[in-house]
Amino acid sequence: MRDLIGFSLALLLAFMIANPLVAQEEIDKKLWQKAMKIHQKAIVIDTHVDTPSKMLRGNFNIGIRSDEGHIDLIRMKEGGLDAQFMAVFVSQSMEGKGAAHYALEMIDVILQQVEANSDKAVMAYSPADIRRIHKQGKIAILMGNENGIPVENSLRLLRDFYRLGIRYITLCHMGSNFICDSSTDEPKWNGLSDFGKEVVREMNRLGIMVDVSHISDQAFWDVLKTSQAPVIASHSCARALCDAARNLSDDMIKALAEKGGVVQLAYVSDFVSQDYKDKTEERLKKLAPIITELREKYKDDREGLYQELRTLYEKYPGPPPQITSLIDQIDYIVKLVGVDYVGLGSDFDGTNSVPEGLEDVSKLPIITYHLLKRGYKEEEIIKILGGNLLRFFEKVEEVARQSS
Repeated sequence: MRDLIGFSLALLLAFMIANPLVAQEEIDKKLWQKAMKIHQKAIVIDTHVDTPSKMLRGNFNIGIRSDEGHIDLIRMKEGGLDAQFMAVFVSQSMEGKGAAHYALEMIDVILQQVEANSDKAVMAYSPADIRRIHKQGKIAILMGNENGIPVENSLRLLRDFYRLGIRYITLCHMGSNFICDSSTDEPKWNGLSDFGKEVVREMNRLGIMVDVSHISDQAFWDVLKTSQAPVIASHSCARALCDAARNLSDDMIKALAEKGGVVQLAYVSDFVSQDYKDKTEERLKKLAPIITELREKYKDDREGLYQELRTLYEKYPGPPPQITSLIDQIDYIVKLVGVDYVGLGSDFDGTNSVPEGLEDVSKLPIITYHLLKRGYKEEEIIKILGGNLLRFFEKVEEVARQSS
């Protein structure tokens, strides 16, 4: 067994070299060592990364350390990440155009790469699997569908996706679909469709977590009325601190927590920090002529427009918010509803800007350090890092057993 203190100091040195601004904060070495002990003890879980899109598009191998993007198995291990939900993302533009086929191909590439890297990672399908794989010293890989359109109006397909390992479904993405309305599109149903309600009920019966990230406010309330199980926001933040449509209002967070759900915080700068979001909007005003051209070019392809806009923003980046902005989000939700209803859902490889200090998955211990610095107790930190997600996941399974 490696020497934990030596490892923590080595990681601290590497972290400070890679993050000179953080180094200037004069990190407390004793507090860092304590943070590392807690981080190693916890089961650290992230509920959303978009890395599979890279895996399917090109020759990206998660088993090889990369200097690009946010995620690979080597950096996961360095950051003490124990379980990762991979997003099987399907663009809204694919509705009615082979969405299920595309999702199946992405599931296949995930399964293939995990099998090829079995010395580092193992597929997981339950909380018990996560705990067992953690004891083996390997990384548990799970899957969630980001966007419900691969279901293609068929509960049979929904059941097939469960059999293949899908354990949550984000009901929609940037556009409203046949299941529900999106927070970033015009409404079709004023919430959930009738079929969407059937989907939620069948997800409850199977033990698939219902993910409310991306869905409209009215769809959120419909989900809470329909679902017998608690629900998850796999990668969202608090709207009170950053007024993005994708984030949750105080009332939504309270209702989600009352039902036993969890808000898994995204590390996306535009969702974490109001100041960064405001400056992004200022940049957009300067880029307005180019954006107008793109909107016309992609008027029938919302997802294509989204990708082009992301590429454009990457050419004109602004300084990212500080890591403390993410800790502020955690603090806010804890003060609003308690420490049992918040976790981590990075959206790594799905964003071009993350808070300073969280440049990739290897930097995760900085979250634990700052939680300690804010006065959080060990047991509270362990809940935030993954304990809350495990409890919630177990409750979803319990509801499924009771429904059988």
